[in-house]
Amino acid sequence: MPTNPVFSRFNRELSQGKYAGIGQPQFGQRGQATPYNPPPRDPYGPPPGGYGQQAPQGYAPQPTFDKPEQGYGFPPVTTGQGRAMTLDDVFVRTLTLFGLLVVSAAVSWFISRGDQSVGLAIWIGGMFVGLGIGLAIAFMKKVSVPLILTYAVVEGLFVGACSQYFNTIWPGVVAQAVLGTACVFVAMFAGWKFGLIKVTERSRKIFFMALVGYMLFGLINLVLQFTGVLGGFGFFGMGGIGIALCLIGIALAAYSLAIDFDSITRAVQAGLPEKYSWLMAHGLIVTIVWLYLELLRLLARMRN
Repeated sequence: MPTNPVFSRFNRELSQGKYAGIGQPQFGQRGQATPYNPPPRDPYGPPPGGYGQQAPQGYAPQPTFDKPEQGYGFPPVTTGQGRAMTLDDVFVRTLTLFGLLVVSAAVSWFISRGDQSVGLAIWIGGMFVGLGIGLAIAFMKKVSVPLILTYAVVEGLFVGACSQYFNTIWPGVVAQAVLGTACVFVAMFAGWKFGLIKVTERSRKIFFMALVGYMLFGLINLVLQFTGVLGGFGFFGMGGIGIALCLIGIALAAYSLAIDFDSITRAVQAGLPEKYSWLMAHGLIVTIVWLYLELLRLLARMRN
């Protein structure tokens, strides 16, 4: 069951002040100019100037450039951190990862359609490998772009094989899930953007507790299912309980999108380095895939 520990870790560390000082305005970003106090002038010395030059008589004094922050509203360039990330960076990275995922899913779809046994292997292998890579990305101290790109490819293989299986049993369900995911994404973004959906520290805590409970129930249900204690109950049931759990999962995934949007905005405002845009895009892709899978399960159960 997909979850999104990327933004959870970021929000926790941001509230702890880990990124304090990173978000100082850099060269090319408008900020508040540093006040400049000129040195005491020697009444018998040469006039002050950046290069010791004095304007000829009849001409206006030329500006000096010994203080790069003077008069332009730009502080000196900050070395070491590089350019700060922007919303455009996150948008481009998200499109890149989403494109990789779609291409990988298409390849997996056609392979699975030709050989169901190979498709099942891709499904199971992609699920566990993707889970391992996702956890590694979430808890690594540094941003690994190659690992994030690899995750998008592996997750695409998993989604493609899973979708092909569902579409074979319930024709047309994949197209409905894709359309539903797009509609929920647009609705949640609009609701968050116009202030209809609020993200607060209290709502984050409530969401986290609900998500933990949902995960624990899912893991216990999975163990009981494989051990034969329960059959067709809970997440694997086709009755009212299974549909209710799918609706809860969709609600959690949908609100997770709002948290993602808010977290990305906070990251941009904090001035995190440009490389973090890959991590933000990865977290958003994780939530989108989670929402899609929950909708796919719901539509399949409603068909029955």
